[in-house]
Amino acid sequence: MNWRRPGGLRRSRVRGLPRGIGPELVAAASDNDPTNVGTAAAVGARTGYQLAWLALLVAPLLGVVLVIAARLGTVARDDLQSLTRKRYGPGAAAVLLVSVVVVNLVTIAADLQAGAAGLGLLAGLDSRWLVAPLGLAVAGLLLAGRYGAMISVLRYLMLGFAAFGVAAVLAHPDWPRLLAASLVPALSLRPAVAAGGLALLGTTLTSYVYVWETIGRGVEEPAGAAAEASGRARAGAVLGAVFTAVILWFMLVAAAATLGRQHQAVASAQDAARALRPLAGPAAADLFAAGLVTSALVALPVLLATTAHVAGAHFGWRRGLSEPVGRARGFYAILVASIGLALAVSLAGISVVGMLVAASVIGGFGTPAGLVLLVRLARDLQVMGAQRISRRLAVAGWVVTVIVGGFGLLALLAAAGAP
Repeated sequence: MNWRRPGGLRRSRVRGLPRGIGPELVAAASDNDPTNVGTAAAVGARTGYQLAWLALLVAPLLGVVLVIAARLGTVARDDLQSLTRKRYGPGAAAVLLVSVVVVNLVTIAADLQAGAAGLGLLAGLDSRWLVAPLGLAVAGLLLAGRYGAMISVLRYLMLGFAAFGVAAVLAHPDWPRLLAASLVPALSLRPAVAAGGLALLGTTLTSYVYVWETIGRGVEEPAGAAAEASGRARAGAVLGAVFTAVILWFMLVAAAATLGRQHQAVASAQDAARALRPLAGPAAADLFAAGLVTSALVALPVLLATTAHVAGAHFGWRRGLSEPVGRARGFYAILVASIGLALAVSLAGISVVGMLVAASVIGGFGTPAGLVLLVRLARDLQVMGAQRISRRLAVAGWVVTVIVGGFGLLALLAAAGAP
C-alpha cells in the first residue's frame, strides 16, 4: 500500500500550490493600487506607447524583491520591522516605521476615494455616498476573517484585474507599434517621457509590498508550513511579479490607445475611466472602472494590515489577523483608526493630491532604505544562519535598490525643479 504514497504526496503538493503561493500573488497585486492605476493612465495618456517596455521591466524588479522578502520571512519567522528593531536598534526601526506608516495612511485615503469613484461610475451614483460603505466592508473583512480567509478572498478578487486587459483590447491599440514599443526600449530625453518614466518606476515598488510579504510568511503563516514554503514562495513571487507587470502594461495601453491618441491628459484613475467613455465606448470605460474597484479592494486590506503590523511590531504588541480582537487590541485599534482617518479625510472633502506629493517624498527615501534593510537582513548570518540568500540574489537585490533609489531621487529633483 505504501507504494502509492509518493505519487499521492506529489499530487497533493501540486493541488496545494495555488493556495500556497497566494500571499505572494496578493502582495504583488496590491502594488497596482488605485494611485498606481492613475500613474499608469496618466503616463499612457501623455507618452502613448513609448514607455510600454518600462511597464514590463517591473516584473524582474518586483520579483527579486518579493523572493528576498519571502525568504527572509520564511526562515527568520518574523517581519521586517521586528527584525530591524532587534538587529539594528530602535532608531533604524523608527525610520522604517515612519516611512511605511505615513505613506500608507495617505495612500489608504487616496485608494478609498478612488475605489468609491470606480463604484460610482459603475452604479451611476455620487461616489461620496459610497466611501463609507467601501471602507466599512474592507474593515469588516479584516475584523471578521482570519489571515487565511482574507488571502483566499483577495486571491479570487484578483480575477477582476482582467478587466484592465479587456479594456485595453477594446481600446483598439495599434498592435504592431505597441509590440515594437514593448520589446525594444526607446530612450528619450523629452521632458514628458522622462517624467513619465520616473513616475512609472517610482510608484511601482513601494515599501508596504515587501514589508507585507515578510509579514505574511514570517508572522501570519503557521510555523509548521515553513518547511514547504520556500519553493512555493519563490514560484509565487515570480508569478505575482509577472502578473502585476502585465496588468500595469494593460493599464498603460488602455490609456495610450485612447487618451494618448487624442492628447487628452488625466490626473487620476477615475479621470481616465470617465474620459474613456466617449473615446473607447461604455464597455471599455466600465471595465476600466471595474478594474479600479478591484485594485482598491485588493490593496486596501494589505495597506491597512501592514500599517497595523508595523506599528504593533515596533511597540512590541501582540499582532496578527489570526489573533482574536481581545488578544491584540492595540493591533486592531491601529487598523480601525487607519480606516477611520481615511474615511474622515474622504468625507470631509479633503483633496489627497497634495498629501500624495508629500508621501511620495517620504517614500522616495523610505523605500530604498527599507530595501537596504531587507537585503542586509536576508544576508545576515545571525538572522538567517545557513539559509541566508545567495550572493547572486543579494547582488540582484542591491541592483534593484540602486535602480529604485536612483529613480526616486530623480523624481524628487524633478519635483523640486517644477514650477
